[in-house]
Amino acid sequence: MPVPRPAPGPDAARELTGWAAFACVLVPVVLLWCGTAPVAAVGAGLGLAGVTLACRALLRRSVREAARGVADHREASTPVD
Repeated sequence: MPVPRPAPGPDAARELTGWAAFACVLVPVVLLWCGTAPVAAVGAGLGLAGVTLACRALLRRSVREAARGVADHREASTPVD
């Protein structure tokens, strides 16, 4: 029988955005090392940063909504006859 995993919370979101920020720095460095034009490398880094910020906002909203849904569910639950 599989062991249930805990739901991802704010710590998981923080760790995920930390890795994404690391990638936003690493990608332009690798592109520059491979000979890509500096403007293109910076553009790629900025594009990744924009996507990272949008994903972070959506992830935070999802975690908040899930927490609110669990709280609403607990308040609305009634005993079964």
